[in-house]
Formats: sequence, C-alpha cells, structure tokens
Amino acid sequence: MLVFDQDGTLIKSWGGPGQGYDWPQNEHGIHIDHKGFVWLAGNGEQDGQILKFTQDGRFVMQIGKSGPQTDSRDTTRLGRPANMQVDPETNELYVADGYYNHRVIVFDAETGAFKRMWGAYGAPPTDEALGPYDPAAPLPRQFRNPVHCIQVARDGLVYVCDRTNDRVQVFRRDGTFVKEFTVEPQTRANGSVWELALWPDEAQSYLMNADGANNEVRTLRREDGAVLGRFGRNGRMAGDFHWVHNLAVDSRGNVFTTEVDTGKRAQKFLLQGNMVLRKRTP
Repeated sequence: MLVFDQDGTLIKSWGGPGQGYDWPQNEHGIHIDHKGFVWLAGNGEQDGQILKFTQDGRFVMQIGKSGPQTDSRDTTRLGRPANMQVDPETNELYVADGYYNHRVIVFDAETGAFKRMWGAYGAPPTDEALGPYDPAAPLPRQFRNPVHCIQVARDGLVYVCDRTNDRVQVFRRDGTFVKEFTVEPQTRANGSVWELALWPDEAQSYLMNADGANNEVRTLRREDGAVLGRFGRNGRMAGDFHWVHNLAVDSRGNVFTTEVDTGKRAQKFLLQGNMVLRKRTP
C-alpha cells in the first residue's frame, strides 16, 4: 500500500503478509470507506478474500479466505474479487466478484456477515461457461469474467461493470435489476468497462469510465450511459494510456488514473470546462 499526496509525493507505505490474515497473491482493488477504513481485494489464483485495515495499516477484519476456488454459490469465500465499495447509508460492503465468480455479493461491513448476492439481471449467479463475446449476439443472461467494478450512488442505485460484455448493469440495493447500457459495444479483447467513478456533484450526474482496451476515459451520463466526452489514447506519453485500469475522482473534479501491465503509472487530470460541480447541501 502506497500513500501519496496530491502532487504525487510518497507519504507512507505499509502492507504485506502479517499475523491473522491472508495477504493477496495479487492485490486488486482498493477502497477507503466513509469511516476511513481501507479495504483491499486480490485476484490471484488462490485469492478468495477481502481485507480491512485502518489507514495506518492495522489489520481489522478478513472476509473470505484464500485457497482453491469454489463457485458462485459459495458464501464463505469470494472468487478472485476485483473491487468493492461500502454504502454509507447501510454500512454494507458491495463486492464485484470477480475474476473467477460471476456475481455481486454483499456483506455487513462491521461484522463481515453475508447478506445477499445476485448475478446478471438480479438472477441467482451461475458459472455456466460462455463462449467468446460476439457484438452481434444478444447480451448474455449472466456476467462474464471479470465482474470488475461496483459503485453505489447516493440514490441507492448500484452500478456494476460487466467488463467483457461491454455493459453496465444497474440494480437497487436489494439486487432488483433496474436497467443496463452498453459502452463501445464493438469492443472485444478485454472489454470496455474497466472502472466507473461517480461525479462529485449533488446529483452525481455523471459516471467516469476507464476503458483499458480502447485506452480512453469517458464521461457518461449516469441516467442512460450516453457518452458526453472522452480523453486519452493508446500510447506512452503524458495523457496517453496503456491498459488504463482504475480511476478515481476527487471533490474538485480532478481525475486520477492508474495503468497496469507495463503502464505502471498513475496520472492526474485537472478539471477543465463547465462540467457541473457543486457541493452537497449540508
């Protein structure tokens, strides 16, 4: 775990194997919740756990366990989980699960107790093998791997990245399916929906979308997924991307991106133009 300031200066670091928990074989996904706890997932071949720490690296809780993978019906462990977010309204942990399983799974963020889970369209999750993605075919009735990101909006809508199906599915907190929209649906390879982040205005009007196959970041209208803007291209120069994998938006509208594979960097983009950015009403 590396902690930087806004200028990219390293402030502190911590992490690695320790007493009482299984450090992931391959770290994947990090989230700081409304209480300041740090959550970490892993997508290594044996990873089936999520870890909870304080910001100074003190271990708090482990959900799941490492070891051989099982299936999307198993509620005692995860399946190479990709990312997670705690809902401040309910203090529940929503997990995009993941690189092996095909589901959303929800736990109590205080106790780690299992609450509920669902697959695509809110149906029970299955692990039926799907063939290669075909842009001309109807969208499948289950998630493909990886179920790569999850975002819980203030209005209670849950946004899930079904990455290699090039789609975002939207649910209520209880798993009821609301709608879906596709993003660059001709994309094959690793898919177009790698990450989403909610815009920090009162209505959370937009979703920022990191696309590591096409190597660009898009502004999507949250209501229907319409593309309103985009930046970036494939390359190694400043402002270019190689497998842009994750992103975050701060309260000022600045966008932070990270790149995997041989990208190996974080970049910061400053808000320009007239995108809505208003503080929440106290």
